[in-house]
Amino acid sequence: MTLYLGPVLFTLFVWWFSTGVILYLDGLPRRTFKVTLAVATALLLLALLGLYATRDDTRLTGAYLAFTCGVMVWAWQEIAFLLGVVTGSRREPLPLGAQGWPRLRYAVQAVLHHELALVVLFAAVLAATWGGENLVGLWTYVILWVMRQSAKLNIFLGVRNLNEGFLPPHLAYLQTYFRRAPGNSLFPLSVLASTVVAALLWQAAFADGIADAAAAGLVFAATLLSLAVLEHWFLVLPLPSERLWDWSLRSRRAPRVDAPPAVAVAPVASPPRH
Repeated sequence: MTLYLGPVLFTLFVWWFSTGVILYLDGLPRRTFKVTLAVATALLLLALLGLYATRDDTRLTGAYLAFTCGVMVWAWQEIAFLLGVVTGSRREPLPLGAQGWPRLRYAVQAVLHHELALVVLFAAVLAATWGGENLVGLWTYVILWVMRQSAKLNIFLGVRNLNEGFLPPHLAYLQTYFRRAPGNSLFPLSVLASTVVAALLWQAAFADGIADAAAAGLVFAATLLSLAVLEHWFLVLPLPSERLWDWSLRSRRAPRVDAPPAVAVAPVASPPRH
């Protein structure tokens, strides 16, 4: 049982703690951003080296190390995005009245550099693990990437909870690209597909005769995907998910002497349906 419980608990802790640390750092005064990005970049390089070093490590420890390195690579783009360093060419609110294709075009412009960074990081992870037997780090990044894209699309199309509190003040303009609505047609498909894949991963992890490292790698992937499904449900259910990271959001409540004046923005609402 320890073989399975260990990766589950480790994934839960890394998911909760790393998210909290990133939110805390991105809520600090802007004068700290250069140091934060420099440290994150050093950790990114270390993580890529770790993925390369463990690409042929089929031991249980290799699965843990590869998973950790995959999360560290993902953490860099989260930090760079929330710091406002890697976002997009458009850094202003959505024009009033923009709908349909113009709204989509403006939204893509607002996060285009971030999306390109995700592709570059995927290529780096793929190169670091190419030809290796230990692909835990690669699949960790892929799951995080696919499920984040799904969450972005659902927020763009419309969900009940937009989690605006996770955006730092300097990215408040991004709220205007969100849409608050009871739901959208993509959401059930996203949840159903990811739930089925998670179930298959759990089933594979408990298959007879599977090696310890392979089982642990599947548990890492299954747990991470299950958490991503939970985060999708957070978008539509009346649950106070922000309380999970309340401790990390305190950095945004402290006095900010170097913060620019707040700009009042509101997320786009769906037109009334008759």
